[in-house]
Amino acid sequence: MRGADPYISGHGDLRYAVEHYDLFLTYGLPSNKLDGTAVITARALEPLTQVVLDLRLKPLKVTVEGRRVTRHKHLVGKLTITLAEQVAAGEEFTVTVKFSGNPKPIAKRGQDSAGWEELEDGVIVASQPHGAPSWFPCNDRPSDKATYELTLVTAADYHVEFSGEPVSVRRRGANRIWTFAQTEPISPYLATVQIGRYTVIEQKAVVPLRVVGPANIRRNGFSASFGKQPEMIKLFVDRFGPYPFSGYTAVITDDDLEIPLESASLSTFGRNFASGEWESVRLVAHEMAHQWFGNAVTVAEWKDIWLHEGFACYAEWLWSEESGHQTAAHWANHHHGILAGQSQKAPLSDPGAALMFEDWVYKRGALTLHALRTEVGDEAFFGVLRSWVAANRGGSVTTEQFVAHCSLELGRDLSAWFTPWLDEKPLPPLP
Repeated sequence: MRGADPYISGHGDLRYAVEHYDLFLTYGLPSNKLDGTAVITARALEPLTQVVLDLRLKPLKVTVEGRRVTRHKHLVGKLTITLAEQVAAGEEFTVTVKFSGNPKPIAKRGQDSAGWEELEDGVIVASQPHGAPSWFPCNDRPSDKATYELTLVTAADYHVEFSGEPVSVRRRGANRIWTFAQTEPISPYLATVQIGRYTVIEQKAVVPLRVVGPANIRRNGFSASFGKQPEMIKLFVDRFGPYPFSGYTAVITDDDLEIPLESASLSTFGRNFASGEWESVRLVAHEMAHQWFGNAVTVAEWKDIWLHEGFACYAEWLWSEESGHQTAAHWANHHHGILAGQSQKAPLSDPGAALMFEDWVYKRGALTLHALRTEVGDEAFFGVLRSWVAANRGGSVTTEQFVAHCSLELGRDLSAWFTPWLDEKPLPPLP
């Protein structure tokens, strides 16, 4: 099956949109056994005789509107449900799926595996861009944003986090029952579960801010990296507008990780990032900035990934400037010099599935923003960023929309100005 997005084959369905996921999960450590029930409230975007969900675990029972479905098939990660009666366009319907299995990351040709993964002692879920079906049935396309409630039961000596606000936690025998809610609409890949032997550090900031990690995580370079989060979020609220979620949590695993992981209202890091080195500090800022650019304002298709990564990369440079490190102009000149010495593989506006997470996409995206800032000045530039988030919070966007937004806000047609940066391979000179 081709799927909803050309970059991710076989994932997503454009014929309906999910409005809400209710997830009830029980997870066993160390057996890695996940049993769950998903209650999915959706709306038909065209007349439906089938509903197709993405799911890699085994479906045990399927009902639609409370009635058991006799015709459904599960093949190559697609759960196809044949409806007893057609659902009209615009009509709301509810699908309930009971499922079970041993979740594992999903491999895709040309891309890293993504999804539910066991740690040395716990769980990490990193679903970007195709890993959500590794642990729950969903309509796995970035443009399908929904609200969530999650209840997860697991061993009492483990701490659980989710991409949403904690609602309750209660003890039941040898287990604890954790409940969370995400009231802002998010894409399936931005929903995460983190399980480990963690403690919670509250940080005083302009929004509720927490660090969740091993008991000894304050050692070494914590204060120079995660300790700076209150100042980082204050800067980003000033530059980008109000924080778009109820709170922000940084989870630090007891394992080292190669890269940090982005999800809605929560970012995940290995303990190796609790360091005062700039390479760690910049990534703490980078993942926080994704809450505005990527998580609140999300691409409709993966080809526009620079609208996430270029903006988060530029936020690194803004924090460097604010914290007395190097200016954004310094980093722009530095990275422009590096890219200028390389062949440009594809246009920024459509880098291709195999290249969409390559470093040049991040850096050229940030360079595009710095060039725009140089062109229009700080007041106009940051005004555009704030109005872009305000206009599209909770929604899905494209590069064309961003160019049109800049043109409208700045009172001039900028499409020709953007073309060399976005749609042509050669790297433009830096203003």
